[in-house]
Order: sequence, then C-alpha cells, then structure tokens
Amino acid sequence: MDHPVEGKRDLSAQDQGLDGSGEGRWERSDLDLEGDRLREECGVFGIYNHPHAAALTAIGLHALQHRGQEAAGIVSYDGKRFHSERRLGLVGDAFSDANVIDRLPGDAAVGHVRYSTTGETLLRNVQPLFAELDAGGFAVGHNGNLTNGLTLRRQLVREGAITQSTTDTEAILHLVARSRKPRFIDRFIDALRALEVAYSLVALTNKKLIGARDPLGIRPLVLGMLDGAPILASETCALDIIGAQYVRDIENGEVIVIDEDGVNSYKPFPEMAPRPCIFEYIYFARPDSVVGGRSVYEVRKMMGRVLAEENPVAADVIVPVPDSGVPAAIGYSQYSGIPYELGIIRNHYVGRTFIQPTQSVRDQGVRMKHSANRSVVAGRSIVLVDDSLVRGTTSVKIVQMMRDAGAREVHFRIASPPITHPDYYGIDTPDRDKLLAATHDLEGMRRYIGADSLAFLSVNGVYRAMGCESRDPVRPQFTDHCFTGDYPTPLTDRAGAVAGQQLSLLAEAS
Repeated sequence: MDHPVEGKRDLSAQDQGLDGSGEGRWERSDLDLEGDRLREECGVFGIYNHPHAAALTAIGLHALQHRGQEAAGIVSYDGKRFHSERRLGLVGDAFSDANVIDRLPGDAAVGHVRYSTTGETLLRNVQPLFAELDAGGFAVGHNGNLTNGLTLRRQLVREGAITQSTTDTEAILHLVARSRKPRFIDRFIDALRALEVAYSLVALTNKKLIGARDPLGIRPLVLGMLDGAPILASETCALDIIGAQYVRDIENGEVIVIDEDGVNSYKPFPEMAPRPCIFEYIYFARPDSVVGGRSVYEVRKMMGRVLAEENPVAADVIVPVPDSGVPAAIGYSQYSGIPYELGIIRNHYVGRTFIQPTQSVRDQGVRMKHSANRSVVAGRSIVLVDDSLVRGTTSVKIVQMMRDAGAREVHFRIASPPITHPDYYGIDTPDRDKLLAATHDLEGMRRYIGADSLAFLSVNGVYRAMGCESRDPVRPQFTDHCFTGDYPTPLTDRAGAVAGQQLSLLAEAS
C-alpha cells in the first residue's frame, strides 16, 4: 500500500483533542457557526473496471460533498497494489491536483467524504480505512453509525486487537480479519452480522467491489453503470455528475458483490420491512437526488405545501432560510399564493474554518453567512421557512436580522416536526437537553426565537408529503425517531453509557 503522508507535525494527545481515553474534550457546538443546523453524515462511492476509476471517484465525491466536509479519501487498486490518498478538508482542495490522481492508478476505487459522528477529525480517522488481511488488501468506507460500535471496539481491544483509529468503522476490519469463514464474502457477511445499524458500506478487495446496506435500509446506497463499469454511491447525484446511468437502489439488508463475473446479490439477513431515514428527504440528500424512487426536491416542495395547508398565516411574502429551506418555501408559496422572495442572501464563500472559535467573533457568524435583503423585507409581514429547528440559536439571529431590516411581522414555519430526540444512526444531533423542542413547549420556543408565530409540519404531514396516508404506528414506514422517540433498533452503546452513569452515581452516593 502507498501510505498517505500523515504530515510533518507530531500530533500529541492534546493536539488530537484526546484526554487519554480516546474521547474528544471539545464540544462541536463551540466551533459551529450555525448551531441550529443538523450535521451532515458521510458519503461513499465505488467503481469497478474503469480505466479512470480514481478520477471518477473524486468527481463522484465532489457531488457528495454536502454529506461531509471534514475529510475525503480514495483507495484504488491497480491489479498488484493498493494506493491510498486521504486528506483533511474538501474534495476540491484534496483531489483537484492531477498529480494526486496519478498516485491512484488502477481500474477500481472506493472513496469517502466524512463528517465525524464517531472519532475525532484526525487524518488517521479519514476513510476509506485499509488493512492487509490474510486474504489480501481490504478497504472500507462507511456511511452511518454503529450503535454497538464502542461495545465492539472495547471487546476487540480486550481480545488483543490493536486499533489505529477512533472511528467505529475500524471494527469492521477486525471482524472480517477474525472470521474463520472460508470465502471472503462469507467473512464479510459474518462481520455484518455483528453490527447494529445504521450502515451503508463500500469495500474493495483485490478482486471485488462490495456494497452493503443495513437490514432496515436506514442509510441510502444506489447502483449505477458507466460504460459497462458498475458504480456504488450514496446518492444518484454522484451518478449524474459523471454521466452514469442509475440502475436501482441497493435493497435493505442486501450485499452486492461486483467482480469479473458481474454483479451478484446476497440476502444474508431475515427479511424486514425497510425503514429509511426520513431526514434524507428533509435535509441530508441533495435536492437533485432521487432517494427510494422519490425526487428529493419534489418531496421537499410537497412538505412546504402541506406545511402551508396545516399552518396558514396572512403575510406579504415567503422568505426561505437558505439554502435548505428553499424547496419547502417554494411549496409553501405555491399552496398559499403568497409571493416567494429571496429576503435572505447567503454568502457561499464563508467556510466552516474561516472564523476562529472565539465568542466575540462567533456571534458574527450568521451575519457573515446570511444578509438581509432589505428591499424585500422592510415594512412587510414575512414568513420564514426552514427545514428544521435544532437548538434554535441561528433562528434567533435570523429573526432579529429580519426585524433589524424592517420586517413588520416575522412568522416562522418549519417544514418538519419538532426534533425531540437525538439521533444515533449517523446524524450528529445534540444531546436531548440541548434540543429546543425537548425543553420548551411551542409557545416557549416561539418566545425564545422571537417570532410573532411559530408552527411545525406534523408527523403525519411528513408522511403525507412522502405519499403515505399517515404514519403507521405499528410498522412505521420510515426511521423517524428524532420526532417520535421510536428507535427501530437496540442502542447498545447508549444503554451501556446510561448504565455506567447510574453505577457512578450510586458509587458517589454510597
């Protein structure tokens, strides 16, 4: 393997944000300019039997950049050796140089863009992760979060495993290596059986490109084709950008094996009804993607239409909170007949790392990214439309920005239900006590953000926008725990953490 350059500076434990236990000490919210935003997950891409595999992977990752902006990596295979390039930062910065792509020869490659939900933002955590196994090289990229990842890691370390990262994905490498199954694909499936959702995986060996989706299909994965070369990707937008043809979605619980014999499907798990994550449609997926046969853009517009139907308001103008609130605002405008205007202009040239994390400067973050369009706002009653509300901090600043620009009334409409529970499947949401809807009633939230009125799309309204009559309370059609508290799987790590806290409290009390 061509090992990536880790950089000249030696990273001490303090540099890595570690306290010696492998846990980060800083709060991500301390560095976040937009505390009312959900955090992206990750994106994966893989291609087999194409002469420009690495270059196409880089382009595909660029289309998936919205799913993770912290780091990007590509592993390729040239028939003899694996080659790896992993970089912190954006895909365009990491892989725009032709010399980088030249260092990734071969006709097969897998790639990953990362936003960390487990493991710090360190180069050693950047995926795809790679290991030399007895069967040969093995690279894997993971979108999602293993709800038993910490438990697996501790068990593996107790049994003598030597870990190189702090991400839950590394457990997959160890589980595959330890399996005693005779065929590699059986070892891979053996490892999957130990995992608790959610995951969509792409993996590369010296003979195969492999894709896998968890038994509930929480995280998306699609199959495409370009010039006879099969492709796996998190979203269809990654196929569109390289001119590839969409073939189909990988099914929940399905393992796809691509090699010189073609594309083969395995169904190693008991059949379950799929429950894809509803937030792929509300926020995460790119608007031009098609997820589960539904246009994300059209679904978001429909959410806006249902929101307007459920929560009408007399106003002069509809203003989206850019960029994520735009489709819903269009739908709200179309249903209500109230004109749609760009009352907030977003500066797309302010990056996450542009502002230093000091309180005095951080307070200016929203104004640097968002500016009021006074000609639209002044003297008018406006409806702000956004896709979600998490902590409420950005909403407070945007409402005040509208008032400072002369808005007569500011009504806030959210095109999703109140977020009352944290996520453990790959979305970096705050703890429950930091979720505004978990600590305030509707009137309390309205007063907190300073709006004249506040309303959310109902849970059944989300399902109506998705083409369902309503939410099935017995077998919900989607993973919607952030709104309902209905977690579809065991939360092994979470249960262990709670038990540990309770034991610590009992020990202190005694």
